[in-house]
This record gives sequence, structure tokens and C-alpha cells, in this order.
Amino acid sequence: MVLLVLVTVLWAFSFSLIGEFLAGRVDSDFAVLSRVLLAALVFLPFTRWRGVPSGMKLGILVTGMLQFGITYLCLYRSFSYLTVPEVLLFTIFTPLYVTLVDDALARRFSPVALLAAAIATLGAGIIRYDGLSEDFITGFLLLQVANFTFAAGQVGYKHVMQRYPLALPGYRTFGYFFFGALIIALPSFLIFGNPDKLPSTPLQWGILAWLGLAASGLGLYLWNRGACKVDAGTLAVMNNALVPAGLLVNLLIWNRDADLLRLAVGGVVIGFSLWVNARYHPRAKLVASS
Repeated sequence: MVLLVLVTVLWAFSFSLIGEFLAGRVDSDFAVLSRVLLAALVFLPFTRWRGVPSGMKLGILVTGMLQFGITYLCLYRSFSYLTVPEVLLFTIFTPLYVTLVDDALARRFSPVALLAAAIATLGAGIIRYDGLSEDFITGFLLLQVANFTFAAGQVGYKHVMQRYPLALPGYRTFGYFFFGALIIALPSFLIFGNPDKLPSTPLQWGILAWLGLAASGLGLYLWNRGACKVDAGTLAVMNNALVPAGLLVNLLIWNRDADLLRLAVGGVVIGFSLWVNARYHPRAKLVASS
């Protein structure tokens, strides 16, 4: 849980940085590819090439393709159609996908986890429901693909690591995650990238470096390790904690208008969803006592 909270704080700045400095100025495919390459370089020295089960390698590769490759390509494209608050609004459905994917992989149905995710979705909706842009349908669909693949990737990584619990420390195999993302990001840049829209200022290069090394490299590793330590209901709720955090950053730094009352009420609702999951989800109790 602590890891998820730390990464939420780390990621709270990402949406605003992308929307304010990169969207429409830097080619989205190049932005994603640069993040993948930088994050891969962070873990390349630690990657174990021999003695890793083939199933584990493939599983982590696939989760990287989903959670980083496809997710971020769709996320960056959505900023061409949506404002930062709208992007945050449309990410509120990720918790529902987390619980549904987790139940599908485990061949079960967890009504409490789904209820907690639904309450969190309601809380985030209270925070960010306002007027929508004309292109909201396209942006909405792009973000739903991003939401689903992000959910499937983090749940999938958790299941892979549960299947190979004693194989290796997580940091020795997480490089495969970014290699999987590279399988998606590199062809996308080669096919759809615009060489005329590469970063042109030190600020843009610096933001990409921070997003690649910190937000992606360190952030995704800590997030996925944290996901392995909590149940699906808590993981689903923490996916929505980014909404109030991202809005606070957008408000305090870039002075965007926000309804503070709705922000407070929505935050209370999201907190209540955490309590519901911890109180009534049987697997949440097991995790909390371990």
C-alpha cells in the first residue's frame, strides 16, 4: 500500500506535464518511445538473462506491452482531443477493469471488490464531472483502451509473479517489462511518428527524461511491486487516487479552475471505498494481516 501511495504522488505531476508542455508540441509516438528506452536503460544492468523461466519472461513481456506500450500510446494521443481535467475524468473507469480482469483470470466473481471500485469511480466522478470538449468521444475511446490495458497489465504482472514466487527478485526481471513495451512503441514510432515534431527545447527534453527515468522507470516498477502486495479491490481503488492528486497539482501549479468542495467530497468517497474494501473483502483482510 505504501508503494502505491508513493507512486501516486510521483505520477500526480505527469498528467499536467504532458498536457502543458508536450501534447501538440512533441510527437506522441516519440514521447512514448523515449520513455520506454530510458526506463529500459534503468533496469538493463540488473536484468538476469539466464536462469529465468521462459513463462515468466513471456508473461512480463506481455504485461509490458499492455501496461506501458499500448496504454501510453493511447494516453498521449488522447491529449490531442481532451484537456488535462478531461483525461483525469476518463481514467476513473480503470478500477472497474482491474477488478473484472482479476476476477476473470482467477475465474471468480468478487462483489465487494467491484463495489469498492464502483464507489471509488463515483468519488472520482464527483470530482471531475464538468463540460466536455467536442472531440470527447474520440478521446474517451482512446482512454478506455488505455484504462483496460493498464488494468490488464498490472493485474497480469501480479499473477505472473504469484506463479513464479521464488524465481528471482523483481528488479532482476523487470527489464523484460520495458522490452515488451519496446515491441509496441518502436514500430509505432517508425510507422506513425512525425520526425518534424521532436523535442525542440531543453525543458521538453528534461520533462521526457524525468518521465522516462522517474515516472516510468522507477514508478512503474514500484507500482507493480506494490500491486503484488495488495488485493484487487485495494489496487482498483488506488488507481483512482491519482485523480484528486493530479487535480491538486494542476490547480496549485498551473492555476486551473477546480471546485474545491467537489474535490473534498470526492476524496472522502474514495477514502470510504478503501474502508469498504478493507472491512468486507476477505482477501483484503488476509493481506492486511500478513
